[in-house]
Amino acid sequence: MIKLGFGPSMLAMAVLLAGCGGGGSSGGASGGGATSVTPPPPPPVASACSLQNRQEFAASVLREWYLFPETLPASLSTSGFATVTAYIDALTATARSQRRDRFFTFVTSIAEENAFFATGASAGLGVRLSTDAVTRRVLISEAFEGAPALAAGIDRGTEILAIGTTAANLRTVSDIIAAEGAAGVSNALGPTTAGITRLIRITDAGGTRDVSVTKAAFDLVPVSARYGAQIVNDGAKRVGYLNLRTFISAADPQLRTAFDTFRTQGISEFVIDFRYNGGGLVSTAELLTNLLGRNRSSNDILSVTTFRPEKSSNNSTERFFQQSQSVAPVKIAFITTGSTASASELVINAVLPYLGTNVALIGANSFGKPVGQIAIDQAACDDRLRVIAFSTQNASGNGFYYDGLKALVPNSCQAADDVTRPLGDPLEASLARALDFLGGRTCTPIAASGQVSQSVGAGKLQLLTPMAPTTPQREVPGLF
Repeated sequence: MIKLGFGPSMLAMAVLLAGCGGGGSSGGASGGGATSVTPPPPPPVASACSLQNRQEFAASVLREWYLFPETLPASLSTSGFATVTAYIDALTATARSQRRDRFFTFVTSIAEENAFFATGASAGLGVRLSTDAVTRRVLISEAFEGAPALAAGIDRGTEILAIGTTAANLRTVSDIIAAEGAAGVSNALGPTTAGITRLIRITDAGGTRDVSVTKAAFDLVPVSARYGAQIVNDGAKRVGYLNLRTFISAADPQLRTAFDTFRTQGISEFVIDFRYNGGGLVSTAELLTNLLGRNRSSNDILSVTTFRPEKSSNNSTERFFQQSQSVAPVKIAFITTGSTASASELVINAVLPYLGTNVALIGANSFGKPVGQIAIDQAACDDRLRVIAFSTQNASGNGFYYDGLKALVPNSCQAADDVTRPLGDPLEASLARALDFLGGRTCTPIAASGQVSQSVGAGKLQLLTPMAPTTPQREVPGLF
């Protein structure tokens, strides 16, 4: 990530793509770099970081850069809004109702975001949580290496039965959801602050037990050493499997190492698992696409970035740039869900014009975010405004998939996210259907609604997101 220092009178603009309400700045030459822009006049208030100043700063940035300026209210008083976030949500309400900005424009912490995009810096239990509102259950979809939960024996498929601080005040998950909805689970687990301890009753293949877990700081590893990159055997065929959790700078060397192995081993068919990937750095998305582009020329278009007309001087065209580790795919199966968004969708969309019918979506339809944010900093207040400012298209001009990629991708296979099996297991439902596509075997296409049945419970598992997510929680859906 490019790290830039800005004084109180300077702003930073960085092109980015990230997921379901998330953001991520680009970095390096492949990501479009960063461009300084002239700040709007400061509002005439006493304190540079008063609530009114911060709100008016946000409004001025949106009026200058927002991709959908026609949707902004002609005027909107800051009075009556208790936070910057509430004011931004009111400004963007029309675009949100049109599904063009689903909470993608927001304010966050500069320091917190820089730390996450550089190293994956996070704090908490170190798991992704999924809830089933119908059966009132909570299950672990993924556990991260180096974090407290996995160290305590909590992994994918583990079910949380009760949460408390001591044995005396344990509350069952069923009771929590019945009383407060899924948000009650987030409340019961408490903030993502290192040092906070929770007593959790869990059940898994080893039985039911109570475990005490203390939240801690950890760096989220984007490609798991356990299953993130491997070669899977499907009969006599060898398939490259990559599970990328998030697009951050720390992923770059891991991706290069993985694809160097794939290339050395002569792998030409791939499963790219984006099922939980909400997006992140454009530079990392472009690197991954280039690693899939050994048979692309330097004239081939990877993506086109388009700003609103009066900002068209910022438009750009990114072309393929082969890496020493690049491979030449014959077929790719992308595992996706409703949590697959933005930078993940950019990668899929970018390869479509070149691989065509040799590409498939596996699992469920993607989220649908063909737009990206820039970052404008009010450094003195540790405020970074992420504002939707551009759209992206592929070489065929396709880039308006607000309802997900299913309509653009020629093949699909419906599949469950089978939390009863580890990620990367060839018998796990989504990976099994991906192998079916690559092997030419039949499958059931993703339904028009994009819905997917789940392997656990009578309802539908959904990744849990708190009402006020941290930067890591925005970028890593379900993170706690």
